[in-house]
Amino acid sequence: MALTEGSDGKLRCFGGSPGKEFYGVYHDEEWGVPVHDDRLLFEMLILEGAQAGLSWETILKKREGYRAAFHGFDIARVAAMTDEELETLREDPGIVRNRLKIYSTRKNALAFIAMQKEYGSFDAWLWGHVDGQPVVSRPKSFAELPASTPLSDTISKALKKRGMSFVGTTIIYAYLQATGVVNDHIKGCHRYPG
Repeated sequence: MALTEGSDGKLRCFGGSPGKEFYGVYHDEEWGVPVHDDRLLFEMLILEGAQAGLSWETILKKREGYRAAFHGFDIARVAAMTDEELETLREDPGIVRNRLKIYSTRKNALAFIAMQKEYGSFDAWLWGHVDGQPVVSRPKSFAELPASTPLSDTISKALKKRGMSFVGTTIIYAYLQATGVVNDHIKGCHRYPG
């Protein structure tokens, strides 16, 4: 996989080509940018889990559908959703209609709230794994990007132990990239850390 030249002439790890400008905006404004807001950390955790077996591009296109279906990712409201509400979402074309993924959103919200109570915030727990500083890898090519790391293994195991689903180590590594805990912008990308 090579860097993508956007319609604006900038080189990116992905996105920005004609018809995929939305993907380039995500690359430029979110991917690899440190996130410390618990609501957004929850949103990205759910979206990354929803991606399992699908492309991230597909999930980004459904992001607004997810926000509508899951109350703007208000964690307490998601945790309080009834089985009836979750079943109704199986007919919602704005999201991935996989029953296990839909129900895992509520399950993960409950575990997320428990972690907020224990640690003060999910942010504190997550970023505590890296002493509050992003891991900047400076890869020279896509071949250098791992599917998982000891860090994603550790976080995945901890989340599973707390009862979360769709948090395997590969999903969690993508989550760490998405939330800026890990910065994996490739050499040559205009967002490559100098």
